[in-house]
Amino acid sequence: MNLIPEAYARLFPEKPFDYEVELNYNLRLSDFNANIRFNQRKITLNLNLQWKDIDDEIKIGLVQSLLLKLFKAKKNTQNIELYNNFVRNIPILTPKIKSDPLLQDSFNRVNTQFFENSLEQTNLCWGSDSRRKLASYNFHEDAISVSTLFRNVSPEVLDYIMYHEMLHKWQKFTHKNGRNSFHGREFREAERQYPEQERIEKEISGIIRKNAPKGGWWKWW
Repeated sequence: MNLIPEAYARLFPEKPFDYEVELNYNLRLSDFNANIRFNQRKITLNLNLQWKDIDDEIKIGLVQSLLLKLFKAKKNTQNIELYNNFVRNIPILTPKIKSDPLLQDSFNRVNTQFFENSLEQTNLCWGSDSRRKLASYNFHEDAISVSTLFRNVSPEVLDYIMYHEMLHKWQKFTHKNGRNSFHGREFREAERQYPEQERIEKEISGIIRKNAPKGGWWKWW
């Protein structure tokens, strides 16, 4: 099966497929990652090698998700649902090889206090000293990454940042109208349950201002 024409035909059955295609599997991309490019009527799809042995119906959903972004369209299909369900379960398949001691202590505290120790271990690492993206949870790598800006903050601040990212692992994401939502209503409600959330977020803003004199915005991911 040629994944790209097949995914396109199921996604846009009313439109002819008039493109050259190139499909590559490689190890240059991170675990279960993929990207797509469009240049002069040619669609190039690059997949991490781990995708090679995954069921074609799931891969078609992946390709359809990428095609929707490429053509700026909104749509949902059974294959996209299959793909999203697969992504939600990728953390179970991912080996745990990264565990920074400071982040591990924070993960353990938060897991005990808020998740009844029910959240499975994840990869834990420091990112760059970003003042804009404070932390992130990568579903494909089952990894929480925290800006090195918070290496020397109080456990209270670090635990709040960890809690936010662990919520992503706990609640996963929702898919609607061709888009994934990571900060929906249920997520925000759970986030507000953290003790003294507003005060800690003000403290985080102070840390950002202190380390970035020119100011600027920050965000979670």
